[in-house]
Amino acid sequence: MRSIDFGGACLAVAALAALPLLNPGEYLLGVLTLGLIYGIWAAGWDFMSGLTGRANFGYGLFIGLGAYFGGFANTLWRTDPWMGLPIGVGVGVIAALLVGLPTLRLRGPYFALAMLAASVVMERLVLILWRYTGGDEGLNDLDPLVESHVAFYYVALAFLVGSAAILLRLSHSRLGLVLRAIRGDEAACQAAGLDVTFYKIGSLMISAAFGGLGGVLYAHFQLQVSPQLFSMQMAMAIITMAYVGGLGSIYGPVVAAIVLTLATELLRPFGAWRLLVYSILLIIALFLARDGLVAPAWQALRRALSRGRDAAPEPLRQARSPGTSA
Repeated sequence: MRSIDFGGACLAVAALAALPLLNPGEYLLGVLTLGLIYGIWAAGWDFMSGLTGRANFGYGLFIGLGAYFGGFANTLWRTDPWMGLPIGVGVGVIAALLVGLPTLRLRGPYFALAMLAASVVMERLVLILWRYTGGDEGLNDLDPLVESHVAFYYVALAFLVGSAAILLRLSHSRLGLVLRAIRGDEAACQAAGLDVTFYKIGSLMISAAFGGLGGVLYAHFQLQVSPQLFSMQMAMAIITMAYVGGLGSIYGPVVAAIVLTLATELLRPFGAWRLLVYSILLIIALFLARDGLVAPAWQALRRALSRGRDAAPEPLRQARSPGTSA
C-alpha cells in the first residue's frame, strides 16, 4: 500500500521547485541543496538495506570513492565536471561488486561490520596516499557543475527526483519483491531455487551507484573532497535518515533527509546537542514507530485536512422573494 500518493509526491516536488522563488538566501538554499544530496544517499541506502534487512554501515565507502574519482577526473585529468558523474557511478558499482562478493555471504551482523571495516580501511588508505589524495586536506579547487547556487539547487533536485523515481520503480518490480522475500526468509528463498547472493549483490551495486552519484554532486557542490566522507559519522547520519523515514519505502528516507539536514543546521548553535536530537529520533523510529515517522505524519495530515473539509459549513443559499420565478 502506498502511504504517500502520486499527488502528494507531485505537490512536494512543486513546493521544492518553488522555494528558490521565495529568495531564501544563499545560506539556506545551500542547506536545502545539501538536503537534496543526502536524499539521494538515503534513498540509495534504503534500496538495499531497507528491502533486504542487511544494514550497511560502510555506505561511506561508495560515497567517498565516487567523490574522489569524480574529483580526480576534474583536477588531475582535467575533464568536464559533468563527466565525473558517470565516473562516480561506475566506480561505486565496481566497488560494490568487489566488496559484495565476499561480504554478502556473511550472516547476521557480520556484513555490517565487514562493510564498516572496508570503509575505515579506505579512509586510512586515502591518508596514506596523501601525495595523490591530498591527505587530511583532500582535493580542493574543483570546478562547479553550474555557475549559480540556484542552478545547482535545481540540478540536485532533478537528480533526486530521477533517483527516487528509478528506485521506487525497482522496489516495486520483481527485483524488489525478491529482496523483500529475502528479508522475510532467506533460507526459504534459497530452497525455492533463487540465487540469493546474486540478488543481494545486484541490490548493493544499485545502492552503490546512487552513493557514487551523490558523492560527485557533493564534491562539486562543496568544491572539495575530504576523507570524512568515508567516516562512520557520515554513514550513521544516512542510516538515521532511513530509519526515521521508514525502511523500504524510498520516499520516507528522502523526506527525512531534507528535514533532518535542515534541522541539523538550525540546531548548529547548540553544538553536541544535535547528536541528542538524532539519537532521540532514531530511538523513536526503532522502538515506537517501526514504519518510520514520515508516512504516519502524512496520514495524520490528510485526516486533519479531511476533517477540516467535512466540518466546513455549507454556503447559505440566497432566499427567493415571493413571486420570483425559478
